[in-house]
Amino acid sequence: MLRQLNAVHAPFRLNRPFRISRGVKSVADTIAVEIREGDWTGRGESVPYARYGETVESVLSQIEDIRGEIEAGADRYKLLEIMPAGAARNALDCALWDLEAARDGISVASAIGRDRVEPVATAMTVSLDTPEAMAASAKALSGVPLLKIKVNGDKPLDAIRAVREVAPSPRVIVDPNESWSIEQLSDWQDELVNLRVDLLEQPLPAGEDEVLEGFKRSVPLAADESGHVADDLSWLARRYDYVNIKLDKTGGLTMALAMLAAAEREKIGLMVGCMTSSSLSIAPAIVIAQRCEFIDLDGPTWLAEDREGGLIEDCGVMFPPAPGFWGNL
Repeated sequence: MLRQLNAVHAPFRLNRPFRISRGVKSVADTIAVEIREGDWTGRGESVPYARYGETVESVLSQIEDIRGEIEAGADRYKLLEIMPAGAARNALDCALWDLEAARDGISVASAIGRDRVEPVATAMTVSLDTPEAMAASAKALSGVPLLKIKVNGDKPLDAIRAVREVAPSPRVIVDPNESWSIEQLSDWQDELVNLRVDLLEQPLPAGEDEVLEGFKRSVPLAADESGHVADDLSWLARRYDYVNIKLDKTGGLTMALAMLAAAEREKIGLMVGCMTSSSLSIAPAIVIAQRCEFIDLDGPTWLAEDREGGLIEDCGVMFPPAPGFWGNL
């Protein structure tokens, strides 16, 4: 049966600025995809990321380039052959998962051997700002189980310390987004222990992390920008203790599941993350979250208005979307 493909730019205004070491954003620029096949429709969403050379225009162009294959019936495994990992493949892959679930009357949760997905404790992000502003943000989140603190290479310990003073209880992920040097990591890591940091995410630039092989660390390290697909796990496991699986990096849930399996084989810990996006991006990721120790899926909480029927966050716990929203979850 022939299909119809539709892909559009779907921006979402944020409810407050989101700052990391690379810059600040006030809008989440997402790509929304629909694939129709007879009476069934599958939806997916992705976020182009400038860090990887992606723009709204380039991702829409990638999708348009394979319109013929998609409308002729290409499946998720064909996408792995004809498209690179990234936002374009992610939107299409997730739309195909949703389409299959609708057509076959199954839940995508069955892909990981479950009847349904359960609520998960997600990190709530404290965006990069002055220590005083970060403390104010953290104070409102002091009762959640997990915080993620965005920092850069300019006095990050002051920011972490300010957050810890008002939020002593949550577990903490610190994320420099590639902004540290190995010397800074070495100098600061003992104080990170004193500040009870549970995980340090991608401190060094991707491509400059070979020095982590054999590095004696005081805090577990997670790969984010360094790890994209399953084949990366063999060398990531020599440098990191965890890998952050993001569907916009892997190019969809299909590769994310392969990456999850590879991480388990390599005995590297599991984390799942997201871009700032709507619940349509997060719904597939909550499937992966069922198997992860660290979960960072608070993207929709930064939106002024999410998609209707999306995931609900309450006190740092993310609940699955309404029935029929995505994947029969």
